[in-house]
Amino acid sequence: MFRLYSEITAGGSKAEYKSFDNESFSFRLEETEESIKGVLTAKKDMTMSKFILKGERDFDSDDLFYANGYQAWTTSREFSKHDKFDGLMKAAKISKFTAHFVGLSGDYHFEKYGEEGKFHGYTYCYFRKKGKKEITLYGSKSERNGYTIFEVDMKDDDFNIKKDVEGLALKAGQEYEMFDIAVIRGGMDEVMDKYFFDFVGCKKPAIDHLSGYTSWYNYFQNINEDIILRDLNGLDRASDEVNIFQVDDGYQAAVGDWLVTDEKKFPNGMKYIADKIHEKGYKAGIWLAPFSAQLSSTVVKEHPDWLLRHNRNGKKMLGCQGWGGAYTLDIYNPEVREYLRKVFDTILNVWGFDMVKLDFLYSQCIEPRNGKTRGEIMCDGVDFLREVCGDKWILGCGVPLGTCMGIFDACRISCDVNKNWKFELRKSLNINSIVTCVRTNAEMPSSQNAITNTIFRNHLDGRAFCNDPDVFFLRDINIGYNMEQKLLHGKVNSICGNVLFVSDNAGDFDGERIGYLKDFFKDKDYKVNFAEFVGKNDIRLDFTEDGVDKTLTLNLDSGKSNVREVL
Repeated sequence: MFRLYSEITAGGSKAEYKSFDNESFSFRLEETEESIKGVLTAKKDMTMSKFILKGERDFDSDDLFYANGYQAWTTSREFSKHDKFDGLMKAAKISKFTAHFVGLSGDYHFEKYGEEGKFHGYTYCYFRKKGKKEITLYGSKSERNGYTIFEVDMKDDDFNIKKDVEGLALKAGQEYEMFDIAVIRGGMDEVMDKYFFDFVGCKKPAIDHLSGYTSWYNYFQNINEDIILRDLNGLDRASDEVNIFQVDDGYQAAVGDWLVTDEKKFPNGMKYIADKIHEKGYKAGIWLAPFSAQLSSTVVKEHPDWLLRHNRNGKKMLGCQGWGGAYTLDIYNPEVREYLRKVFDTILNVWGFDMVKLDFLYSQCIEPRNGKTRGEIMCDGVDFLREVCGDKWILGCGVPLGTCMGIFDACRISCDVNKNWKFELRKSLNINSIVTCVRTNAEMPSSQNAITNTIFRNHLDGRAFCNDPDVFFLRDINIGYNMEQKLLHGKVNSICGNVLFVSDNAGDFDGERIGYLKDFFKDKDYKVNFAEFVGKNDIRLDFTEDGVDKTLTLNLDSGKSNVREVL
């Protein structure tokens, strides 16, 4: 079925190969109706750049391709041959520097976007006919050797399988497992169970259902002890449906200096906060970006040798745009590992937090290094985080999902939501609010994109990990949603996810909103039966709620929706 295209460098010379057996390597490919396996054996020392299996597949107008985006925030949905996915928007392409800076959180520097009918996804994909429930899934067993990328050109009937091997160094005689891919056909639930449980080897996640509070989407970094304790007490009227309370960004002196608490904001320290949360009977969660260090942090000033540097020029590498820019700590540096061990030991065992939300993890593997691929580096990072957290809960965020399936207890499956349902320039008072509202890439905050991902990644919940679809809102202050949009977002999150957060001070709620909050938080018996775009911005979601079959239709543009029982 497949042809080969590869690029390598050996002995200082670059070469392209299309044959499975050549002077530089041999490649053994085994194809059946149920699997695709490929092992490469190097004949000389070499560094790989590209490795692509080029195949064909007939695409009709009713064919759909599911593309799982690069990381937790990236757009993930079904596409037809008439769709187009721009990736970086025009606002991000003013210059090469702007495109690189804005695109740090995505794969724009090594993958292509923007052509009708051409799409790619990571780790697994599936094909489906419009209106039909049967799918054909192609899924990688592991990303430990490199990301597996599934590409389609639905106009030219191309279906390619790539391994992201950029930077991979092999020695003569070394074997390298390039692909171990399952091909599974059937109904959605049947196929996903076989893929995640039987093939990948995931176990049922330790987290089944979380509902509660996180501080970010109301105050951002402007939190303090009074706000946190006030909002903790504000949940009292809904306490029988609450089991988690999370402190987000803003408690630390600087990103990277995790053990230096801002004493003006939190004069009694973070153990005091964890204890207060536990007094309510809730699990205590806390946010950190363990690989990140903002430019002004003490870590950056005192340990410049801990930071990742660009392959091409040796300069310190920005890992994200937040906090005025942040560098990335190198997990292969023994001193970095020791520092992070101390950080997690303090947070989890001294302060007493039960769960850590770990953010911006993609920054560890923006460039390959040390002869390792991006996927191998990210898997090493995930393994290290699991090791230092022990059996405490990990909620992943900003992470390529294939590297943490079956390892993290819960994971974000969408980009951040936006406090405005849609961007309106007149509501943006400064450049920061404009930047966060305009979706210049597929990872930027967007309520519509968050809902889309939440629906089309619903199959991960309870299999790969517990799904976190990000927050919903019920408050009226500091928010750009109408009530119908708020209730739609809450309903979608509760149907398709099991980590349900608000950032509202529920102490301000009237009885009606407390009722909505408890209803969304309640651990109901939901099952998604079918989801499909039925228009450019219209989605149909068939689900079962406590044994009753229902259909939710929604419009992403307006936020209007309708739920009806299926008779």
